Amino acid sequence: MNYKEFPPPPGLAGLVDCLWLSDAAGGPAGGRAVSHRVLPDNRTDILWQDSGAAFFVGMMSSWFDVPAARRVRTVAVRFRAGAAGLFLGGLPLASLLDGRADLELLWGRADADRLGDALWSVARSDAERLALVTQALYARLALAAPGARAASALALRAVAELEARGGALRVETLADGLDVSRQHLAAQFREHVGLSPKLFARVCRFRAARAAALDAPRDRDWAALALDCGYFDQSHLIRDFQDFTGASPDAHLGKR
Repeated sequence: MNYKEFPPPPGLAGLVDCLWLSDAAGGPAGGRAVSHRVLPDNRTDILWQDSGAAFFVGMMSSWFDVPAARRVRTVAVRFRAGAAGLFLGGLPLASLLDGRADLELLWGRADADRLGDALWSVARSDAERLALVTQALYARLALAAPGARAASALALRAVAELEARGGALRVETLADGLDVSRQHLAAQFREHVGLSPKLFARVCRFRAARAAALDAPRDRDWAALALDCGYFDQSHLIRDFQDFTGASPDAHLGKR
């Protein structure tokens, strides 16, 4: 697969993580579809594909495999946690946990079809397609209800705190630091993020541990790495790898 990421458009850096393009080859003619495994990353995306499909992908609580029977070209936007609702009319993000929704259901068929046709009905450069998506994002943000950014501000602050600590922060401590109850914080996460604060922190911690493991020598000291990344012990790290990758740490990283 050819995959490229691009910086967020001007003015959207705190809301959009990146724009991205991919060109995924399908399986051999008459053969089985190929697939690639996607891991939880505490992000949400809208994808526009050359097949005409356009859809929003919600937060993930586990891994899943994406099959490809034929070549698929994609242009997409990846939102920072807590920000996607601003571009979706305030849709509660928990309703799409581990799911996806066709963009026409979120933006309306006319707007979704108009952008899809502009992206794929004629030959365009990558830069032109990225520019069209950028224009659509500005337009959707302009439609956000007055006060929408303020409503999501608590979730965005909480997300920043958890990411800065690699998930090694108790939910009670996070809520106290934000001067809100744990229940209120959980409600804000359900609406604006799509995961509970505890699960969001678990994914943060797993991603930090995986990144550290990729940088470590082949003879990794998993017990020490687990403690360095905020795990109680090695068994908790192994459980997270199994939950979020479908394999043990050694099996997942053995060829890396």
